[in-house]
Amino acid sequence: MYIQGTVKEDKRSPTGFELSVKELEIVGESVDFPITKDQSIELLADNRHLWLRSRKETAILKIRSTVFGAIHEYFRKNGFYEFQSPILQSTQTEGGSTLFSLNYFGKQLYLAQTWQLYAESAIFALEKIYCIAPSFRAEKSKTSRHLTEYWHAEMEVAWASFEDIQNYGESLIKYIVSKVLENNLNELKILERNTSILQKVIDEPFIRMTYINAIQILKEKCNIIIEWGKDLRTFEEDALSQLYGNFIIVTNYPKIVKAFYMKEDEKDNSVVHGCDFISPESYGEIIGGSERESNIEKIKKRLEEQGENTEKYKFYLDTRRYGSIPHSGFGMGVERIISWICKLENIKDAIAFPRTMMRYQP
Repeated sequence: MYIQGTVKEDKRSPTGFELSVKELEIVGESVDFPITKDQSIELLADNRHLWLRSRKETAILKIRSTVFGAIHEYFRKNGFYEFQSPILQSTQTEGGSTLFSLNYFGKQLYLAQTWQLYAESAIFALEKIYCIAPSFRAEKSKTSRHLTEYWHAEMEVAWASFEDIQNYGESLIKYIVSKVLENNLNELKILERNTSILQKVIDEPFIRMTYINAIQILKEKCNIIIEWGKDLRTFEEDALSQLYGNFIIVTNYPKIVKAFYMKEDEKDNSVVHGCDFISPESYGEIIGGSERESNIEKIKKRLEEQGENTEKYKFYLDTRRYGSIPHSGFGMGVERIISWICKLENIKDAIAFPRTMMRYQP
């Protein structure tokens, strides 16, 4: 509708101002709007296309836009080229149990879990690359942290060490948060977000510890016993995050729980140069990264141990067969960092139209 009138300050108003209406013209009539005071989770999900108009969702989407812009700015300012890889892929990367398969003219292909295998090919040409694109994980999970389709910010860097990749991840997160504080204080206020927590992440260095340190701390401070070789579950990550007010970078995970492409530690080949960034306030893993294995025989062996046919990975193995270099990279779940920044109860609110096991429309 078109409204004309006089704007007056009024502290009782949510915006701090009120409009004394003199003229009003209805442009688009709405009859029996389906969202009323009965705002159940299912009702709002069924009417997601209308719920986007709410002050809360509008605030989240504005912050989301800032986050995407900040990711592009960060990488481009640091000399990265944007590089895209195919969504339709012939191999798995992160585990066969979470693959979405499809019939591609009589052949079985998969929706991309990550761009990584193709990105590792491209660093030989461009050296520093990044991308923000959808990724797909067929995780049979109904938790507040999982989406089957999510946006993945990934990067790959030639000549980067394991420590370099941790530094890149820390500075990226700090840059994103600083941009949100710079541009979205009004939206954070609408969401009732405590900005001092966000500022602390910018001001203080991230905590770094090895997997062994992490399980020792959990045992001593939380009375949680984890057998060496078991991955940290959501429960353990949350317990660890509650001990600190900042991001925790856990490094040197056991090889048996990590992907085939992660580089073995030179001093202990039972662990890899892989890391997870665990967010404060129990929002789980935000970034997963690693130094990549350069030894073609080790990669083949890891694939065979996982029951994979190495012939399917010929193009990837060629990147080692025909001259390789040290390189590293990581992936960040964009909805996860948005959820933490906005302190959302459910990751579904971090994206306009969420896709989960049970939700594929509207």
